[in-house]
Amino acid sequence: MDAAESSAGWLRLTLVPGVGGESQRKLLKAFGLPEAIFAAGRSALGDVIGDRTARLLLDTDNRAAVDRALAWANGTNQHLVCLADPEYPQALLQIPDPPTLLYVRGRLSLLNQPALAVVGSRNPTPQGRGNAERFAAAFAEAGLGVVSGLALGIDAAAHRGALNATGNTIAFIGTGIDRIYPAANQQLAFDIAARGAIASEFPLATPPAAANFPRRNRLISGISRGVLVVEATTESGSLITARLAAEQGREVFAIPGSIHSPQSRGCHRLIKQGAKLAEAVADVIEEIGWASAPAGRPASATAGAAEAGSLLLAMGFDPCSLDELTQRSGLTADAVSVILLHLELDGQVACLPGGHYQRISQA
Repeated sequence: MDAAESSAGWLRLTLVPGVGGESQRKLLKAFGLPEAIFAAGRSALGDVIGDRTARLLLDTDNRAAVDRALAWANGTNQHLVCLADPEYPQALLQIPDPPTLLYVRGRLSLLNQPALAVVGSRNPTPQGRGNAERFAAAFAEAGLGVVSGLALGIDAAAHRGALNATGNTIAFIGTGIDRIYPAANQQLAFDIAARGAIASEFPLATPPAAANFPRRNRLISGISRGVLVVEATTESGSLITARLAAEQGREVFAIPGSIHSPQSRGCHRLIKQGAKLAEAVADVIEEIGWASAPAGRPASATAGAAEAGSLLLAMGFDPCSLDELTQRSGLTADAVSVILLHLELDGQVACLPGGHYQRISQA
């Protein structure tokens, strides 16, 4: 059986309305691959998933939908990844309800690299947006993928932060992979597909629906070693992602904020419930046991020890802004930003509210 025939069987199994993931997994456990499922008799299928669901499976003509998906998968850097594929993200096999099939655009290999999720409010404060970009860039520079949901606000900032660093970012979406929601993130989605990866378990042309996004969230948390919530109200969907992460045995982190800000209350609630407080990138990196970037990291991504030392001397121990550091050090703003990122990753510098930085005493 060639790859197209194999994919057709998986598509036929997953493109039957009313036959959900639980039934699909029961059938796969009982019969093996999809061709064996469809070769089994109606009675045998009924014994596993019930007569009504068995009738739906055998009587639904979804050949047109299967052909459309196969045609889509022939596009450049467009993939169908089923549970039996070696490229299937192994982290998702650890969750109770892994998707039977994923549609992926972009770098398929990213789905099996260590990753962290960064999520939060769709209406963040400027500081929250900046924190999301900065943390995500640092995670990417440390050799981790950055996972989020392509939503407005914190999600988009996290993806941009990773794109500005290594490009290693994955967007799990709550629509068909041929539809981008929200429309304002069309260009961002294009950039992610070109340098990172976009993934969906929903069939082509699936429109945005409220029920899709909590379901999508379990994949954001499931593929990640931990979830960082940057800003969230008490009603934020990112709290669902955090809850799912805890249920899946993943680490949960939250950045604290002002007690007067509604955008901080969700994070404070998580911290009260046991989430780990994250004040610096190092708090997250160390907790998940990811001490340093993998071997082979480009030398250009590593701040020179001499420049880093000079910047620390210029900083002193009082809070100062990026502009002040640029003036004191004589370096460009871009160079200072890169050095600050690595110093924060090393736990030597903390980012404060208002875009200020402060040296952390090593005594």
